[in-house]
Amino acid sequence: MRHGKKINHLGRTHSHREAMLSNMASSLILHKRITTTVAKAKALRKYVEPIITKSKADSTHSRRTVFSYLQNKEAVAELFKEVAPKIGERPGGYTRILKTGFRPGDAAETCMMELVDFNELMIKEKAPAKKAKTTRRGRKPKAKADDAAAPDKTEE
Repeated sequence: MRHGKKINHLGRTHSHREAMLSNMASSLILHKRITTTVAKAKALRKYVEPIITKSKADSTHSRRTVFSYLQNKEAVAELFKEVAPKIGERPGGYTRILKTGFRPGDAAETCMMELVDFNELMIKEKAPAKKAKTTRRGRKPKAKADDAAAPDKTEE
């Protein structure tokens, strides 16, 4: 039974899994988008999102903490210089998983994982949607009704 087992072991030993997640996180930070299986992407999301949250505070301690997870100087520099300022306002949810179908060899479900604020196509599509006109459904505001009634009283 799987009671209380939250970690997907991905068929690997602890050291192999940690090394794989570290390398995938570095690749995601450097390239902003990677293609992998859905199971690995879900495991990577739990691994990389706390690292990105840690990068919001640019201090020596947070840089050393992030480096202990990533083990890649270039990825740490990229994370603190480009990624952290862009996601500074966001309270979480830094990654997006887009399913792409099944792999031909073993029929594993594949996906594309990307950093949310770095996909220009999605950002451009959402910008006009925010400017959509909203219509009011309901009664007129009371202020306008009072203004219309007030001139009638003064004329009498």
